[in-house]
Amino acid sequence: MTIKERMLEDLKEAMKNKDTLRKDILQIVRAGVLQIEKDQKITLDEAGVFEVFAKEYKKRSETVAELAGSDRTDILEKNKAEMALIELYLPAQLSEAEIEVLVQQAITTSGALSARDMGNVMKVLMPDVKGKADGKLVNTIVKRLLG
Repeated sequence: MTIKERMLEDLKEAMKNKDTLRKDILQIVRAGVLQIEKDQKITLDEAGVFEVFAKEYKKRSETVAELAGSDRTDILEKNKAEMALIELYLPAQLSEAEIEVLVQQAITTSGALSARDMGNVMKVLMPDVKGKADGKLVNTIVKRLLG
């Protein structure tokens, strides 16, 4: 079963069970997928769908970070619950150690010598980590190892 099929089945089940939180999240992601497919006239593959899930996850994590010190616990709790649901659909995230190994391999493959070669390293690295690691974390590790 592809991620799209799983998403559609889970959406139907959430509607039957009146699970509004799961239904809302799945509808948001499905709308994002359909919008990309319509705009670009393509059919998204698994990685593309995971990218939409990751984008929605990132939005919610930024909201949680912004509201961390506030007394808006209702919004915080809703966003955390949505993040937990989205995590069920995302592929397992790479650890920092795993990312470092991939960065070292990319540095070797690209022949990078300094921070000036960061673009070349990222070109080699991104297909391996896309959807499996936070881009900021990858960027930080590349800078640290090149710098």
